[in-house]
Amino acid sequence: MERNQLAINGGPKVKNTPFGTGRRFGVEEAKELLEALEQNTLFYHFGQKVKRFLNDFNKIYKTKYSVAASSGTAALHVALGAAGVTVGDEVITSPITDQGTVIGILYQNAVPVFADLDPHSYNLTAESIEQKVTERTKAILVVHLSGNPCDMDPIMELAKKYHLKVIEDCAQSYLTKYKGRLTGTIGDYGCFSTNDFKHISTGDGGIVTINSGDEADYFTAHAFADKNYQRHGDSVSKDLEYLAPNYRMTELQGAVGIAQLKKLEWICTRRNALGDRLNDCLKRIKGVNAMNIHEAGWCSYWFYMFTLNLHELSCTREEFSKALAAEGIPNQAGYIPKVIYAQELFQKKQAYKNSHFPFDQGAYDYSPGSCPNAENILQTAIRLDLNEFFSDEDIEEMMVGIEKVAAYYSK
Repeated sequence: MERNQLAINGGPKVKNTPFGTGRRFGVEEAKELLEALEQNTLFYHFGQKVKRFLNDFNKIYKTKYSVAASSGTAALHVALGAAGVTVGDEVITSPITDQGTVIGILYQNAVPVFADLDPHSYNLTAESIEQKVTERTKAILVVHLSGNPCDMDPIMELAKKYHLKVIEDCAQSYLTKYKGRLTGTIGDYGCFSTNDFKHISTGDGGIVTINSGDEADYFTAHAFADKNYQRHGDSVSKDLEYLAPNYRMTELQGAVGIAQLKKLEWICTRRNALGDRLNDCLKRIKGVNAMNIHEAGWCSYWFYMFTLNLHELSCTREEFSKALAAEGIPNQAGYIPKVIYAQELFQKKQAYKNSHFPFDQGAYDYSPGSCPNAENILQTAIRLDLNEFFSDEDIEEMMVGIEKVAAYYSK
């Protein structure tokens, strides 16, 4: 039997051994948790763990101010609230992202507007954003998908031109760099997630960096995460100026975060090495589009995603995915099922039950074809898991498997 015969057709599998695994949590986290419990309080303002977690994070990111939140979604909402996004405003963002990116926009009774993406970086471009700017646009919410940095210089220039706030969704981009600068420190605010599906985990949680360095801006963001209560040092003010949610991080989350941050550099460095190796190989395979990492970027690869040139292959995306899985390479056909604006919420323009507010404030078009590049990405993408515990051999076998399937179906 020929070795290049696909496993799905009876040929030999490329990978017959399990992928490398490891433990994310250990005695380091347990020690911090025990200390948190011994404080006899789990409230962030009275305890020391959340404060220490933020202090350690600020040192890594070389930022003066950051605010802890209960989730990455909450972190984005805090940034939007601090930025002053409100009724009647529009926020331009990516159509390929988790719904957590748009929840805060809608809770501020503003409207998400979706701009198209670069077909190979999967990120927003300044050109696509500018096409969607109106007199109502208040902010740009960029998503550094899978740890791949957006081309930020032209986006920041655009924001300056139109007097817009820039919020960075860094849920998947820990330690990612753009021209030597960490993502999350370039825009007005950077938002991070520490849920269980990110580089580091506290179960759930989030962080907002306040990049203006302005104390008043920090106080506004801090209060927005805590029902608009002003808690600083020993003073607490409960005079409410406006509505704000309760997005407080607990001492238990902060405790785990302290231990997790110590592992962050190794996690991201290992993922970068594995991802770059995979990316370099895929650039040479016919029928496959490798990820386009900005030439001045450093990617921390939360996952790896490539797209298929289906006109160069004699198979569908689903057939390619199944054949690759049969070779022992787990994968997912696509990333999210469809672009965010194709979801029922946007198609029915119903953020709140039995209401079309805030969509009824203007004429918003979420029809198919609105962002053709983004739609094509999701129709042709293959997503691969990437893990810092993978061995070099695991990556080598992934590359061999992809090359084998692409060669078999190549026209």
